[in-house]
Amino acid sequence: MAAQTIDDIIISLEKIIADCIAGKSRLGYFAALYLKVTKSVKEGIVAGQFQNGALMGELDVVFASRYLDAYSQWKNRQKPTASWAVAFEQADKGGVLVLQHLLLGMNAHINLDLGIAAVAVCGNQPLTSLQQDFDAINTVISSLTYQVLNELGRVSPLLSLLGLHATNNSPLIQFSISNARDGAWCFAEDLAQKQGDAYTQCIANRDSTIKQLAESLVATTGFMRFTVWLIHLFEWRKPAAIIKTLNDYEKIKIVVNKR
Repeated sequence: MAAQTIDDIIISLEKIIADCIAGKSRLGYFAALYLKVTKSVKEGIVAGQFQNGALMGELDVVFASRYLDAYSQWKNRQKPTASWAVAFEQADKGGVLVLQHLLLGMNAHINLDLGIAAVAVCGNQPLTSLQQDFDAINTVISSLTYQVLNELGRVSPLLSLLGLHATNNSPLIQFSISNARDGAWCFAEDLAQKQGDAYTQCIANRDSTIKQLAESLVATTGFMRFTVWLIHLFEWRKPAAIIKTLNDYEKIKIVVNKR
């Protein structure tokens, strides 16, 4: 049954996380992060943080459902969008950093799904009716940044070595959630003007572009490739332990076998 409320989304995410912990699957990394964001959005709505809480709740459900559908398609050997396919494929590869897994999920979900969800929620209403609350999500995400970075630092203690490549143009270094959301809004503005075949083609073109960005997030070369290898060498090895840490599992201090 399709999710109808944010609570439905939270339940679905918790199930994915539990399944991934049991199955020791790296697919749980993004789900753990996403659950944290979803709960924060729910708290923001309850606290009156958004101009139109009801519309924000609807956007959250439509938006999250795209991820849940893509995940279900992948697990059932069906074909999700190309952007999500790249992200899911990497879950079977041991040499990909935890950070890369998270960025791949954010890339597909923000750069492709968010714009589609925004247009769908607005329907016949102008897209501008959503813009203020759309932008307000950045505040929610920013409030989680320190916590997420702290958790990443635990599971990937040498992650700060990426700072050696601060001037590198690699998407792995330059990826920005804020910029991604700005791009998602521009995509939504373009998509809102389309109908019929033009609408479908606009999404297909965007998916192709975001797939290429996803591929570039894991295609490192030269000294960057060596740095990623070194960081990964000291990362935790057990997906279940990493998922629990990213999820702040059961709000208790976790004692895990990291290696």
